[in-house]
Parts: sequence; C-alpha cells; structure tokens
Amino acid sequence: MKSSIEQQKEQQKIAYQLVFCTCPEEEVAINIAENIVAQKLAACVNVLPALYSIYHWEENVESAKETMILIKTTQEKYASLERVIRSLHPYEVPEIIAIDISNGLPDYLKWIDSSINQA
Repeated sequence: MKSSIEQQKEQQKIAYQLVFCTCPEEEVAINIAENIVAQKLAACVNVLPALYSIYHWEENVESAKETMILIKTTQEKYASLERVIRSLHPYEVPEIIAIDISNGLPDYLKWIDSSINQA
C-alpha cells in the first residue's frame, strides 16, 4: 500500500481543478451539472442555490439571484468542459473560473481522476 506522501506525489502529476460557474436559475445549473458529469468532464458538481450577485454589466450595476455550481475536474478536461457549459448556458458571458487544486485528500483526488477517466 502506498504511503500518503507517495499518493500525494502521484496526484501532483495530475492538475486537478475546481471550476466555479454561476447560473440564472437552479434548473439551468442542474442541466449543466448532469450533462458534464454524464460526459465524464467532471467527477462531481455541487449545486448551491440562493446566491445573490452584484456586478457591472453594460455600464450599469446589476444584481440577480443566481445558482452557483462547483465542478471538480482536471486541467486536461477543462477545454471540453468550457465548451459544454457555453453551449448550455443562457448568459452571453457566463462566469467560468477554474482554480487549480494544489492539495487535497489523496483518495479524493484519485477518485476525481478515476471517475472522469473510466472506459
């Protein structure tokens, strides 16, 4: 059995990411989440309803109730993930922001990789 340090070194070779995306309503978020998990572009998507956003848009300060999705994936899958989100998202410029995961429970990171890279 591999030690925790050996597992961490192995996981560091894979660039894991957490991707944030806001959606105008929960139904849109769930549709995107189901599609990207089914296509193995993400291992897991958390849907967080009842978000309130304040932002600049077309020279105005706007606000809206939104739903956030948190997507666990890898850098390798990001380009395809972004294409699918853009194709399903109603916003002209959707928020799609990827943050690299520098550390995490080795077994969880391994699960992300195995979930999206199954045959």
